Amino acid sequence: MSFVFISPEMVAAAASQLEGIGSTLMAANAAAAPSTTTMLAAAEDEVSTAIAELFGSQARQFQAMNATAAAFHSQFVRALGGAGSVYAATEAAGVSPLQTIQQDVLAVINAPTEFLLGRPLIGNGANGLPDTGQPGGAGGILWGNGGAGGSGVPGTGLTAAGTGGAGGAAGLFGHGGAGGTGGTGAIGQAGGTGGAGGAGGLLVGTGGTGGSGGAGGVAGLGVNGGNGGTGGVGGTEGLFGWGGAGGAGGKGGDAAAGLSAGNGGSGGAGGFEGVLGAAGGGGSGGAGGVGAAGSIGGNGGSGGAGGSEGSFGFAGAGGAGGIGGTGENGLLGSGGGGGGNGGAGGVGGNDGMIGVAGAGGVGGSGGTGGTGSTSLLTTGAGGNGGGGGNGGFGGAGGASEFIGLGGAGGNGGAGGVGGVGGAGATGLGLGLAGGAGGNGGVGGSAGGGGAAGGGGLLNLAGHAGSSGGAGTGGNGGAGGAGDNGATIGGTLNGGSGLDGGAGGNGGAGGNGAAGVANGSGGAGGAGGAGGNGSAGLLGAGGLVAGNGGDGGDGGGGGIGGAAGTGGLTGTGTAGTGGAGGLGGNGASGGGGVALAGLLNSADGGTAGNGGTGGAGGAGGNSFSGQVDGSGGVGGNGGAGGSGGAGASASTLGLLSTAGGNGGNGGAGGAAGAGGAVGTGGVAAAAGAGPGGGRGWSPTGAGNGGGLGGRGERRRRAHGGWAETPEGPAPPTAPAGTAAPAAPAATAPTPGRAWALASPARTVAPAATAATRAPGAPRAASARAGPSARRAPRATAAPAAMAVPATAAPPSSAPSTAAPASTAARAAPAGRAATVPSGWPTATAARAVPAGRAEPAPPACWPPPAWSAAAAATVGPVAPAAPAGRRAAAG
Repeated sequence: MSFVFISPEMVAAAASQLEGIGSTLMAANAAAAPSTTTMLAAAEDEVSTAIAELFGSQARQFQAMNATAAAFHSQFVRALGGAGSVYAATEAAGVSPLQTIQQDVLAVINAPTEFLLGRPLIGNGANGLPDTGQPGGAGGILWGNGGAGGSGVPGTGLTAAGTGGAGGAAGLFGHGGAGGTGGTGAIGQAGGTGGAGGAGGLLVGTGGTGGSGGAGGVAGLGVNGGNGGTGGVGGTEGLFGWGGAGGAGGKGGDAAAGLSAGNGGSGGAGGFEGVLGAAGGGGSGGAGGVGAAGSIGGNGGSGGAGGSEGSFGFAGAGGAGGIGGTGENGLLGSGGGGGGNGGAGGVGGNDGMIGVAGAGGVGGSGGTGGTGSTSLLTTGAGGNGGGGGNGGFGGAGGASEFIGLGGAGGNGGAGGVGGVGGAGATGLGLGLAGGAGGNGGVGGSAGGGGAAGGGGLLNLAGHAGSSGGAGTGGNGGAGGAGDNGATIGGTLNGGSGLDGGAGGNGGAGGNGAAGVANGSGGAGGAGGAGGNGSAGLLGAGGLVAGNGGDGGDGGGGGIGGAAGTGGLTGTGTAGTGGAGGLGGNGASGGGGVALAGLLNSADGGTAGNGGTGGAGGAGGNSFSGQVDGSGGVGGNGGAGGSGGAGASASTLGLLSTAGGNGGNGGAGGAAGAGGAVGTGGVAAAAGAGPGGGRGWSPTGAGNGGGLGGRGERRRRAHGGWAETPEGPAPPTAPAGTAAPAAPAATAPTPGRAWALASPARTVAPAATAATRAPGAPRAASARAGPSARRAPRATAAPAAMAVPATAAPPSSAPSTAAPASTAARAAPAGRAATVPSGWPTATAARAVPAGRAEPAPPACWPPPAWSAAAAATVGPVAPAAPAGRRAAAG
């Protein structure tokens, strides 16, 4: 029995501690006594002797008082220890009669009910034995908890794994017992099902939790991994209380070489709720098994359904889906295994008469793809990375039966990450190149959101739940690096890196019920980075060093998920399209290495191009009179890689070579299309092209940046505005950037690079202007003479006539070299401006009638190819400047 006021053991411990304190004080006093009680005088005079006697007398009195205190402390410790011993003896004498009386009374009370009904009136039920599947005993009819069920019998090679024992039921007051765990499967066998939870008290109590499913057996002996067992159902609740939660599904068995992994078990359903309270939530799905070398991981189990509600209260939420198994890494040049798919979320429980329905479960995440291995062959390519598993779908929300709130749909699971590509093998022997790196794995697609539960029949107190959001697409894996080339007396180039994996697609948003907003589309996954090009190596006796390998291109961004459809009635809003994924960055080119080259050092490798940005997802469509979704934003293009460094001249080399060229920036993703009446998406920025690699002597050139994504143009459709693409974006221009405008009367130098002006609204003295070169960056516009005055922006210009482009005549002014991308010199009044040699033929701006303003150019760059007036504006003809004077800026 329990001691109400005091424990004898605590009393004995306190006495021991006090005795220790007394011993410590006595030892300290004894150590201080010699030096304090017999003090010597400082001198032989009377004053010193009196002072020493005073301090010694004080110390002797202190020691006498300490001896008295120590005697009292010792007596107190002996009294306390004796009291503890007497108290323990008294308690021991009184325990046995009290326990006997209690047991005798319960035996008299429980005997009739045990004889007639097989269960006591008051008391807890017995627990089941482990590894037997024995159910738990029932609790007392009046008061008592049910016993826990025993775990299931483990599987053998001949018999299957057993089911866990069910939990014992409670009586009028009490909690149900938990179900036993299912038995573990043998090799290749499925795990046993978990035992059901016991029912809660009829009046007040909680239902027992369902037992977890048994784990599946591992693969072996020519059989795949076993599936995990299903979780047990949660116990039901009585009049007032909570239903038990469903058991979790068992884990799938891991794979062996050449065999598949097992799938995770499904979660158990939640317990039913009675009149007033809350139903149990569904159990989580089991995780999928891990794949073996190069094999796919098992799929995650589905979440259990939430328990339904009786009359008044809350229904249970659906269980979460299980996580997909991880793909194993490849061996001997093989690709990595793909990740398993995530399990779907459980369905939310329905409510009864008045209450709230359960929310849908969250979808499980997809498994990660395995890494590709390096080939053992002399020129073999590395294995590709395994693809990421797809995310599970979110569970649907529970429905309201009469008056209440529908459950919200569950969110979709995230897609798994793609595996990394393996490195290429090293070339051996004469003239063998290094192997190419493996491609990165594709990211898994995200699971869609669950549908929302419907509102009640009368729908007086609530509304339907919102739909679940979509998960995020998995990222693509990085491409493997190309390995170094090797040779014996020969020439060899380094291996090229391969492309990065594509990003996973974003999941679609869930559809809303009547009058409810839809879920938004998931974001696309980012593209994987391209593999690096390796350096070329030269063996002894060779003539020319190998070139560095090319960098791999960045992976394309994932496509944004489409938004859900609008509701049938009410004021539902269509969802927004998902954003496009980012394009992967191009990898750097490898540097050349010269060991004993006789001619030239090696060139640096060309860098990889940036990946294209993913397209934005389409906006959702709504029904008549409602608001449509916006299109998704296009992804940014990836940056181009840096060019590889050129090798230095070797000991015997005669020349040095240039560094590699920088990679082009990736094109921006196209914006997503708007809904039937929606607003269009925004085009994304293009990636930047980096500089070229550094050579030993000269420097490599950088390539141009990537294209911007296509924007969306509004058009009238179905009584509203929809989005229409403007048309294909113009191609990128070669190297060359815009510079400030050159002064008047300067002439271009032959051989210089030129670029045309951007759509700047400045007034030129000529009535016509040349259009820009296709895809060229912007340059400054021409400047007028000092006598020219600024014309108003809205002033009409006289009709202009086109003049064919001719070579610029020699200028009387001192000829200075104009930098690249400067504008042409001003032409005399009344004549068209000429363009340098090599420019495209200029076209005249169209005549604008008097009194009308020239339309503004589009607020974007680059302008559409069909717009001739986008490159320059037209103003009235300015009077000619006097001879020998320069024109002032307009």
